[in-house]
Amino acid sequence: MAIKFLLILTSLLSWLSKQPTQSTHPGPPIAVILDTDMDSDVDDVGALAMLHAFERAGQARILGVIVTSDDRYSAACTDAINTYFGRKDIPIGVSQRDSLKSFSRYTQKIAQAFPHRLASNAIAETSTSVYRRLLASQPDRSVVIITIGHLTSLSRLLHSSPDSISPLSGQELIARKVKAWSCMGGQFPSGKEANFYRPDPASTVDCLANWQLPVTFAGWEVGQQIVTGGEAFKANCKPNSPVYKAYEYYNNFKGRASWDQIAVLQAVEGNTPYFSVETDGYCQVAPDGSNEWRAGSRSPTQGYVKLASSIDVIQKRIETLMNL
Repeated sequence: MAIKFLLILTSLLSWLSKQPTQSTHPGPPIAVILDTDMDSDVDDVGALAMLHAFERAGQARILGVIVTSDDRYSAACTDAINTYFGRKDIPIGVSQRDSLKSFSRYTQKIAQAFPHRLASNAIAETSTSVYRRLLASQPDRSVVIITIGHLTSLSRLLHSSPDSISPLSGQELIARKVKAWSCMGGQFPSGKEANFYRPDPASTVDCLANWQLPVTFAGWEVGQQIVTGGEAFKANCKPNSPVYKAYEYYNNFKGRASWDQIAVLQAVEGNTPYFSVETDGYCQVAPDGSNEWRAGSRSPTQGYVKLASSIDVIQKRIETLMNL
């Protein structure tokens, strides 16, 4: 009898260890728009899976996904992941509907293997119209925008004009509806990172010059240290999951830096216990997309993430969320 009880207790503890922890900031779920370049790297898949785990835990609400990519199957892959997690209704907007390419290691394969509604980017709604529609429908100062790719779509939103969706310009919509921006981009205190310089550095310069709300940067140097999607992940992830398949197709579970996952984790769960944020200064971006953190006060507040916990603890938290 004692042995049977111990087996039941062990199973229960194992199940509990895989459940999302409660937010350190009690309250209603955070309304999120995710802007992703779902194509060349696989950390976008992990970040989207994390958001679905947060949504099921009541910590986030996914309003929509913006796909800023010229990969032909990037929107279809995103749609397949959302459908797998029971949210085929999530609106998807795309930055590009023509001159599309097929270069990703996983987007086409995921789209072919899992149910979805979007055949390709070519038939999706534009990113600007989805951004505007989602923002216009939300309460004031309630939305967190998380960008984990280059900033073309966000720049277009900033410069969008009043239309049938809203009488407000893009900047006015953002000022009224958005609470904060979490950006995976840059290298701190200085460097040159892909989301800032490739393929559209002008959008980075534009967004940082015109953004008038708080922004937190999850720089390359943080996510680079947190490797997820390796053999331990493979052993615990469901083999029929598009997340499992994406990491298999990408590099057969050799592991990958968690740049995008850091931005999602910090945006939803906050800083404690994983991070601190440097807010004494601001990010200056050069025309080539390189950036430098400069001393001095600036309004609105800018900050960049620093590690405040062990790499192992953060890695396990991210992989737990990716596996749920």
